[in-house]
Amino acid sequence: QVQLVESGGGSVQPGGSLRLSCAASGNIAMIYTMGWYRQGPVKQRELVATITYSGNTKYADSVKGRFTISRDNGNQTVYLQMNSLQPADTAVYYCNADQVYTSRWIFDVWGQGTQVTVSS
Repeated sequence: QVQLVESGGGSVQPGGSLRLSCAASGNIAMIYTMGWYRQGPVKQRELVATITYSGNTKYADSVKGRFTISRDNGNQTVYLQMNSLQPADTAVYYCNADQVYTSRWIFDVWGQGTQVTVSS
């Protein structure tokens, strides 16, 4: 059983910063891709950023230059540093792990989500 636990959400004023963390547990040997997605009010879930085991990253155009994704492979943890936050960034942020190897491959694991609210 693989679980993802997010932390670090909260409320911040426009222009502020937050750092999200997501720790994976469950006798994991490796995780190929980890990432962050978000779902705002009356919106579909969308990709924010992903990072592969080797460190290749991908970002949504709306967050490029403001958000930075990183990971600690030894601790099976992924981070999202969010700077210059805007009200449009308000959403529930979900951690995702794909191609997780335990004693078998497990695909597309999701965390429970953490709320980020940007408001003055």
